[in-house]
Amino acid sequence: MAVKESLIPLLKQQNQEDHQDYQEPKLSKKIWIESKKLWQIVGPAIFSRLASYSMLVITQAFAGHLGDLELAAISIANNVIVGFDFGLLLGMASALETLCGQAYGAKKYYMLGIYMQRSWIVLFMCCIFLLPLYLFASPFLKVLGQTEEISELTGVVAKLMIPLHFSFAFQFPLQRFLQSQLKNSVIAWVSGVALLVHVMVSWLFVYRLQLGVVGVAMTLNFSWWVLVFGHLGYTIFGGCPFTWTGFSIEAFSGLWDFTKLSAASGVMLCLENWYYKILILMTGNLKNAEIAVDALSICMTINGWELMIPFAFFAAIGVRVANELGAGNGKGAKFATIVAVTTSVIIGIFFWILILIFHEKLAWIFSSSQEVLKAVNSLTFLLAFTVLLNSVQPVLSGVAVGSGWQKYVAYINLGSYYLIGVPLGFTMGWFFDLGVMGIWAGMIFGGTAIQTLILGVVTIRCDWDKEAEKACMHVRKWSEVK
Repeated sequence: MAVKESLIPLLKQQNQEDHQDYQEPKLSKKIWIESKKLWQIVGPAIFSRLASYSMLVITQAFAGHLGDLELAAISIANNVIVGFDFGLLLGMASALETLCGQAYGAKKYYMLGIYMQRSWIVLFMCCIFLLPLYLFASPFLKVLGQTEEISELTGVVAKLMIPLHFSFAFQFPLQRFLQSQLKNSVIAWVSGVALLVHVMVSWLFVYRLQLGVVGVAMTLNFSWWVLVFGHLGYTIFGGCPFTWTGFSIEAFSGLWDFTKLSAASGVMLCLENWYYKILILMTGNLKNAEIAVDALSICMTINGWELMIPFAFFAAIGVRVANELGAGNGKGAKFATIVAVTTSVIIGIFFWILILIFHEKLAWIFSSSQEVLKAVNSLTFLLAFTVLLNSVQPVLSGVAVGSGWQKYVAYINLGSYYLIGVPLGFTMGWFFDLGVMGIWAGMIFGGTAIQTLILGVVTIRCDWDKEAEKACMHVRKWSEVK
């Protein structure tokens, strides 16, 4: 009896130690752990997106040295033809962020390779359907009101970019396949090599071989196929032994359901990508629009560079949420969302302050015209607010992708952007005669702000445990599709 009594304090002490061992880490440690996981994806994603964006900038810079007509043709081909195509295919490929991310979290590793092959098939078929956009770019642009000379040269450029068009069908799924496994350093290295190849090929074709606008148009084909073969080579030659088990006939099963999810993802992102293109198009129809378009283009370029950071968070939180939900960890997905949104907002506030401080000097990078400088200065408050808003909106969209809410977000985007934002921008720009400032303010406050607010409410009210159950059911369903 005495021995038993003497053991009681020891047992209590052991129970206390065991309880301490299984206690959850402190909040600061949890934030640190989650931030490390997040930045493992965000860091390389920022670099790879800046590299891809820089390829387009470099191409336009080389075209600008050839002449105004060549610059216009390359710019329209990149922003209108390739821009439409890029947004749709990128959006469709983002379905893999849901499927691959959840399958990886559920440890159904072999399914990642199957999903990617299904995405290749769906996106390749979509590329075939979109081919007339490149083949008939010239008459299409004439209908939109472009001049005969610009339309004809842009048509030539578009046909030369057809290999670039088909590279998207393979590159986007490959990137999301690797991203879902946290193979982000590979994506960054391949993007760096592709950027170097792009610079060298641009110099060779334009200055050494004197190929003119034909050479400029062809450079993007080389750099983007370097991305494809770089990522594909890593994947099939041993880089992903658990998730790539070779080409499979199983990839041809369940294509209709896969197409529906891809289409919902494509529509969701397209509605966002095209929104700001409509802003520039509407500004171009103002009276004396040249200065307004120049000023807005400068603001959009600055916004585009900074937007690579929120887009990296879009990718990262999509992967983190999908991984946690696939593993059945709803609380983990919720915590990842909080950390990602908070981090992105802090970065957004930093750039917001930076723009407000240097508002008079921002345009000096792009122009020395006093009229343009004055016009940009008048728009910097809206630019700062747009940057701040964009530090939240893409992250919440990433949460939606990771959770598989693409179809619902597509409806939200359609309503907030095109039923509220565009009409409000039109009303403020023309009816109230506020010009480009009115158009931009109407589209930002009427569209982007409302969409962000709705997504915020949906995310806050989300039952994450229920979403985790749904994700586990989806993983089982998709893995059983034959």
